[in-house]
Amino acid sequence: MTTVETYPTLAEAARAMGGDAVYLGGGTLVMRAVNEGGAAPRLLRVTDPALREIRASGDTIRLGAGVTMADVLAHRDLAFLHAVARLVGGPQVRNMATVAGNLFAAHPYGDFAAALLALGARALPEGQGSARGVEELLRDRDRAGLIAAIEVPRPRDPRAFGFRKVSRVKPKGVSVLSIAACLPRESGRIRGARVAFGAMGPTPLRAPGAERALEGQNLDAESIDRAAAAATEGLSPPTDEIATEWYRREVAGVHLRRLLTEMGAS
Repeated sequence: MTTVETYPTLAEAARAMGGDAVYLGGGTLVMRAVNEGGAAPRLLRVTDPALREIRASGDTIRLGAGVTMADVLAHRDLAFLHAVARLVGGPQVRNMATVAGNLFAAHPYGDFAAALLALGARALPEGQGSARGVEELLRDRDRAGLIAAIEVPRPRDPRAFGFRKVSRVKPKGVSVLSIAACLPRESGRIRGARVAFGAMGPTPLRAPGAERALEGQNLDAESIDRAAAAATEGLSPPTDEIATEWYRREVAGVHLRRLLTEMGAS
């Protein structure tokens, strides 16, 4: 039998966490596991309204851990993330799926996490300890603890951020892969390139080869070709029921080229 425990604050839920407990955020993945008989016997949920808050401060937007994809789509300050949130499941999923929950979604899910990785977002743990970069959290997410909020840098130029999802079923199928790129430019040249892939490893991963090919360059046909050729360097695409490792490696550069070409033309 599965029981649900409700707490008014995240701190109280953190104290109640134990070896047999699972935190229940939006529930899009946890409840599926419950229905399949594979979830833990104790589910912990929190009613603190702060977990649904969205606050903009300068170039940073703070998202409470319980902010949903629908909340993202309804907030004008998050327009740069609308294209990402819109591609997470259908309306019912978007009404429940949370930004923090997406960081812990197992392959092949986690498209929103790939976008946060490319943007250089940081996660704030329960207790307001030191913020951790999403990249660091993804490397060790089994020991990340409960997340209170996520700080997302807002691109100064909306054209500097792009996202592309590749799926076999449109518009809400599971990803063959997803790509997010943040390419700030100074005097026309890319400074601080960040490119991230989803469904190309056990968690979303940055693409170091593509980033090196783009850094310091104009976003033109030549730099795009070099980035596409290096797209899968350092990645470890899996084989699953959606696609094989071979197929993901074959198409990753093609879709990165398409995304970068779109960003260069905007």
